[in-house]
Amino acid sequence: MIENVHTRLFPDSAGLVDRVVELWPSDRWPPLVLDRPLGVGADGGHAFVRYRCTAHVPGQRAEFAFDPRIGMIGGHVLEAVPGGLRHTLTGRPRGLMRLAWPLAVRWLHDALIEDLFDDAARAAGHPPVRPAKWSAWVRLLRAVGKRAARQPA
Repeated sequence: MIENVHTRLFPDSAGLVDRVVELWPSDRWPPLVLDRPLGVGADGGHAFVRYRCTAHVPGQRAEFAFDPRIGMIGGHVLEAVPGGLRHTLTGRPRGLMRLAWPLAVRWLHDALIEDLFDDAARAAGHPPVRPAKWSAWVRLLRAVGKRAARQPA
C-alpha cells in the first residue's frame, strides 16, 4: 500500500483547494482537465492519470478516486490544513504500475505536487523561499518521456 503525503505551510491558503485547476503548473506538466467545475462527479485528470471527484467541501477539501485502468486502486486528497495545504495519495498499485510507481511515477508525482504547492504559495502572496527543484532523476525521466513522445508510432 502506498501513502504519499506532501504538506506545505504558508499563510493565506484558504480557498486554494478550489483553484487547483487554475494553479496547476501546466507550463511544466500536462494540464489538469476536468469535464466540469470542481465538485462531486467531475471527471478528468492529467496525462494518463484519470480520476473522478468523489467528495468536495468547498474551500477545504477535494477527494478523487483513481480510474482503476491506470493501474492504481485508491485516490488522492487535496485539503486545506491550518496554515497551508496537504496532498495525500493512497493506493495499491496493480499490473505495470507495481514497477512504474517506484521507478518513475512516484518521482514525477512528487515533483509535480511540489511545483503545484510553489504556485499555490505564490498565488497566496507568499512565494517560496526555496522553490522546488527537480532531481536529476526527474529531469532524466522527463527528457526520456519527451523524446519518446516525438518518436513516430
